[in-house]
Amino acid sequence: MFFVFDKIVISMAALRLLSASIEFTAALLMLHFNKVETAFKINAMLAVVGPTVFITVTTLGLVGLAGKVSLAGTASIMLGVALIFLGINKL
Repeated sequence: MFFVFDKIVISMAALRLLSASIEFTAALLMLHFNKVETAFKINAMLAVVGPTVFITVTTLGLVGLAGKVSLAGTASIMLGVALIFLGINKL
């Protein structure tokens, strides 16, 4: 078993587990309803969950690294995240 004592790491992992649970539940609901229209609506709701979890986990990671990464490094990470979202929105 893993022994993790860092609260930031526990929080990041917990958010990812919550996200995975939501995604798994959504998949089961899609199978349960067995309709393309309903599956599409469920998928649309998931479009909010993914980016929200991504931003939250990234923010927690930056908070955890606050004293270890330079200001330029933090700015680079934030720029990278912004570029990911820019690239996704341009598709």
